[in-house]
Amino acid sequence: QNVKDLLASPEIENIFDNTDFILMLNQASGDREILANKLNISLYQLSYVTNSNEGEGLLFYGNTIVPFVDRFPKDTKLYKLMTTKPEELKEGIEIDRQREVKN
Repeated sequence: QNVKDLLASPEIENIFDNTDFILMLNQASGDREILANKLNISLYQLSYVTNSNEGEGLLFYGNTIVPFVDRFPKDTKLYKLMTTKPEELKEGIEIDRQREVKN
């Protein structure tokens, strides 16, 4: 969701202001500006949500901001269960079908 659209609602802004945990991934330019002002994010920290790659972002817990880069191994069962990429989901379904046919 776009932050500027969400924060246009007073109810959503109130929820946002009372949130102790935020996981932020790549953000659009306008949204980054809003979040930087609202959460006191430094320019260095903003780099983790500016044209960032998969698995890169910022964690907010209370007043603590933690940049992260997570390179989750793609050749694991856990990754295959968690992926939300349509092409990988389709690929996984095809592999499962082939296994069923063999058995």
